[in-house]
Amino acid sequence: MKIAVFSAQPYDRRFFDEALPTYTEAGALELIYFTEVLGMHSASLAAGCGAVCVFVNDKLDAPVLDALAALGVRAVLLRCAGFNNLDTASAARLGLFVARVPAYSPEAVAEHTLALILTLNRHTHRAWLRVRDGNFSLDGLLGSNLHGRTVGLVGLGKIGVAAARIFKGFGCTILGYDPHLPEQFNSLGTAVSLHELLAASDYVSLHCPLTPDTRHLIDANTLGGMKRGAMLINTSRGGLIDTAAVIEALKSRQLGALAIDVYEQENELFFHDRSADIIGDDVFQRLMTFPNVLVTGHQGFFTIEAMREIAQVTLRNLACFMTQQPCPNRVAGPE
Repeated sequence: MKIAVFSAQPYDRRFFDEALPTYTEAGALELIYFTEVLGMHSASLAAGCGAVCVFVNDKLDAPVLDALAALGVRAVLLRCAGFNNLDTASAARLGLFVARVPAYSPEAVAEHTLALILTLNRHTHRAWLRVRDGNFSLDGLLGSNLHGRTVGLVGLGKIGVAAARIFKGFGCTILGYDPHLPEQFNSLGTAVSLHELLAASDYVSLHCPLTPDTRHLIDANTLGGMKRGAMLINTSRGGLIDTAAVIEALKSRQLGALAIDVYEQENELFFHDRSADIIGDDVFQRLMTFPNVLVTGHQGFFTIEAMREIAQVTLRNLACFMTQQPCPNRVAGPE
């Protein structure tokens, strides 16, 4: 079977090629890598392939899925946990097998969350630039302790719980909000309402999926309910935040700082070198003017351990499809 791998980067090739020999017993497999993002303009690249392998910014709406099915594609392999970019109803209608990687090294994203907070807290990104220029002045680099502060975690899945363990180790008070509270959080922090969490937290970190109910969870109203001067961190999905409202909160000083690894319109920017381009996204460019804003390009997942697990689980899902075995990671498809 041929598998079309969209949005493929050199590191995807490295880890998939490393894992592939283990799964060849399911049948002859050939991975065909495309740097193009999957959409109507690129769906034809999957001609002759029985499956496609996609990432967070690939488009899997009804027209794209119809086009893929018409080409003979029978399986969609998501090498990520979220599937908000997938029309699940259309996938089921077409009888497509769809599977994801529900959890890959949750510590990777949780640790990146910590890295963002510590960087903004202690201005290490600015200090690094100063020292490179021979400037060893400390003026303007005054930081604050994380120890003793209150961290509010919105979303208590595997990543949220991993983050709770980390921040508890730093001596923080942990508040958590999740409609489905996991038992393991009980020993780590206190479950509260979203309203209580926002009002009491010095740091609010988002770790929830993007659904119609959570889209723009952080808007003008919820920002107004946050503790004045608090830091907001998002390493989950860009659509959780109303970016325009966040900019206004930064301007009014209601929001003290912002750290994001995801952005609502990131599909036009992230995972590509845009250093020689004129970036036309005025909202993103406005964000970049704030000295108290830190942006990374969706790299929270990007560790050796996580990449290895993504490749292995994705190929395991494919093996389930090819051998018609039950797949615990299936999102949609025929019984």
